[in-house]
Amino acid sequence: MSHHDRPTPEFAAAVPQPDGTPERLRRQIEFVVEVDQLKNVLRQSPLLAADRRENDAEHSWHLALMVLVLAEYADEPVDVVRVLAMVVLHDLVEIYAGDTPLYDSAAGADQEERERLAADRLFAILPDDQRDRFRALWDEFEERTSAEARFAKAMDRLQPLLLNYGNRGGTWRTPGVTEAEVLARKSVIGDASAELWDYARTLIRTGADRGWVPRADPGA
Repeated sequence: MSHHDRPTPEFAAAVPQPDGTPERLRRQIEFVVEVDQLKNVLRQSPLLAADRRENDAEHSWHLALMVLVLAEYADEPVDVVRVLAMVVLHDLVEIYAGDTPLYDSAAGADQEERERLAADRLFAILPDDQRDRFRALWDEFEERTSAEARFAKAMDRLQPLLLNYGNRGGTWRTPGVTEAEVLARKSVIGDASAELWDYARTLIRTGADRGWVPRADPGA
């Protein structure tokens, strides 16, 4: 694919590369500059250390650190470097697709299509070999086809759970959310780590005991 066939990285275009920059390096730097926008994608999860919501870049950093700290709890041996690559890459598509709150079913209806199109557009900025490698890792994470992908997904679901618990509810207070729904949404943690799933269920149960998430829909 030639430069002219690729989608224009509009944000990166505002930071033109010096004349004479080799084509491969130019494409790589364009990608690095383009994904700086991740720092402006706000999530719903509140921070523990400040009165604001976290952004996607903060979330991705936290996931990477959790992988390094918690990899020993994976039920199957995992290649930590591959897991790190997945947790760093998986949310980049939200630069174009936007964040989809976990407990917003309406917003999630077209999430898969929005994010797939965003992945097509974003990874095409890279040289072809890196485009294919990063896209394959992104697909592997989404499909949870490996032990690494399942553990990466577990970290992605555990991290906001820790924030919600520490904030005495956080996004658990979204109207209509119940303890049963939180358990259902977080159950993929158990696909990667029985011990971390036991811990997560304890947090959710404790949150319900303390009134931070309803035990059942009051209207049911």
